Amino acid sequence: MAEQRVTVNPGVVDWSGENPGIYLRDVDDGPWVTLGVFFRVVMSPYGSGHAMLVLDEPETGKGWPDVRNFIVNDNEELTRYLIRDYVSGFPSFRDKPGLEAMSYVPLDTVACAGDPQTEYTETVTAGDLSARMTWSDTMEPMAVEVTPETSATGKHDMYSLFFEAKQAKIEVNGDRLSGNVSTRQFFGKTMSTAFLAFSETWVQPA
Repeated sequence: MAEQRVTVNPGVVDWSGENPGIYLRDVDDGPWVTLGVFFRVVMSPYGSGHAMLVLDEPETGKGWPDVRNFIVNDNEELTRYLIRDYVSGFPSFRDKPGLEAMSYVPLDTVACAGDPQTEYTETVTAGDLSARMTWSDTMEPMAVEVTPETSATGKHDMYSLFFEAKQAKIEVNGDRLSGNVSTRQFFGKTMSTAFLAFSETWVQPA
C-alpha cells in the first residue's frame, strides 16, 4: 500500500519565497570559483526582503570593494538570519572565508526579467555597484519535496519549484565572473549547479 501523504505539514514555517542560485567551476569536479544566490523572501520572522549574494573569491577572506564578495540587500536583519541559519550550512558555502568576510551593501533597486522557461535574470543596484544573475537554456520544471535527510540544511522540510539551467552567468558592473556551470549530486540525482527556485518554503518539522 502506498504511503499516505499528509495534506498539511504540522511543522513551523521558517520562511518562504524565491532562492535561485549559480555555482560555477573552472573544471568539472574542481573547486567553486564563483558562488551566487538570490533571495526574494515574502514571509519570515524578520519580514520580507531581497538579497543577492556574490562570492567572486570564495576562498578569500575579504569583502567589497577589495574583492567582489558582497551581499546587496534591503533588510539586513533578515539577510543575516538567512546567512546564519541557512547559507552558512549549505554544502557549497560551508566554511568559505569569503562568506564570513563579505560586505553587506544596502540595496537601491531590484528587478527580475525574462521567462523562467527560456532565460531569466535578477538584477540589483547599490550606488556604483550593479550585479546581475542570468539563467538560460532552462530545463523542464520539477516540483521538489525533501525531508531533513536530503535538504541543504539537514534540519528542514523544503518545498520548491525548480528549473535547472544548462547555462548561467554572474556579472558585476558589466564584468562576467569566472567559471562555468557544472553538475553536482543534489536531491538524490545529478543536477545542474545553476537553478531557479520558486515558491520555496522551509519548514521546521513538528
